Amino acid sequence: MKVLVINCGSSSLKYQLIDSDTEDVLAKGLCERIGIDGALTHEPAGKDKIKTTPAMPDHKTAIGIVLEQLTDKENGVIASLDEISAVGHRVVHGGEKFTKSCIITEDVLKEIEECNVFAPLHNPAALIGIEACRELMKNKPMVAVFDTAFHQTMPEKAFLYGIPRKYYDEDGIRRYGFHGTSHQFVSREAAKMLGKDIKDINIIVCHLGNGASVTAVKGGESVDTSMGLTPLEGLIMGTRSGDLDPAILEFIANKENKTVSEVVSILNKESGVLGMSSGISSDFRDVKAAKAEGNKAAEAAMAAYVYRVAKYIGAYTVAMNGVDAIAFTAGLGENDDATRAAIGEYLDCIGAKIDAQKNDVHGKAAVISTDDSRVKVLCIPTNEEVMIARDTVALVK
Repeated sequence: MKVLVINCGSSSLKYQLIDSDTEDVLAKGLCERIGIDGALTHEPAGKDKIKTTPAMPDHKTAIGIVLEQLTDKENGVIASLDEISAVGHRVVHGGEKFTKSCIITEDVLKEIEECNVFAPLHNPAALIGIEACRELMKNKPMVAVFDTAFHQTMPEKAFLYGIPRKYYDEDGIRRYGFHGTSHQFVSREAAKMLGKDIKDINIIVCHLGNGASVTAVKGGESVDTSMGLTPLEGLIMGTRSGDLDPAILEFIANKENKTVSEVVSILNKESGVLGMSSGISSDFRDVKAAKAEGNKAAEAAMAAYVYRVAKYIGAYTVAMNGVDAIAFTAGLGENDDATRAAIGEYLDCIGAKIDAQKNDVHGKAAVISTDDSRVKVLCIPTNEEVMIARDTVALVK
């Protein structure tokens, strides 16, 4: 089967066409600046990357352009849309309604819309993309794959907040977690690499990118994760603050005469390593370069970042009463051996030792722990699109 994977943002659209039998990517691309002036990057396998600037006033137009590219005589990879068997859509928030991926129906669309309150930027964009695909590819089965679904196995003790119970019972305020498709994919790959049945091992997955999260995976199920009601909680990230005292919101709001929404925007867009480094960058490469040049704010930001990741690894080791493997993934986790090594300096106490030579790996799957390390440490490139394709095939076959 050929599966088209769609990931819609508010003004962007990522896509991949995947051969589900081999899991090869036949083509991938990115539509940017939708609703502004439009920009398309299309990468057919085995051919040159193509960059164009077609007018994309809305997502429906963008998806139409993507389909034209996929079937183009020169740059396409399929003869017609008939070769696409199904479409898998990434949906950020499924609330408690969706514990797994599902075929999209009218009822499912209504329930996704009800979750918009938890992801007001992301879910509406996903719905627009779904509707556009349904209109342009009538009768093609569509599947929704939720970032939050993998974490719906968390027990109450992990997802409840220490606030009045009515806010959970009436409003659904709880920890949901995100990056679920990545954590699911990487944990399964980790078990495969170690030759273990995933039901028999405890894995901590560290998804470290501009957005970042850590998940405790016990017996193949998420039992705790660092992101919360929104992706703001947990680790220090590129521009997000991660964990902090909630009273800070009131303090900043009063001091600077800002609304709560304005302060939350600061925590989402102006904080993390960007804010901690006094505005150097949200790109960890830039912050590390500044640290190397002796910038004290950059040095403090990276030290805090590494410490926070290590602290979560320690917490989740306790939560699962032990850990068998730690997997690093996503942009920073896959490619930054120095940051992995710095985190590893905290992990001797749990029996995890990183081998300096093995750790010299970037963007490739590898065991990077020493031979005598009780806890195996791995580097595993994530592939959320393949995970979406797998779930899509399982539902439509």
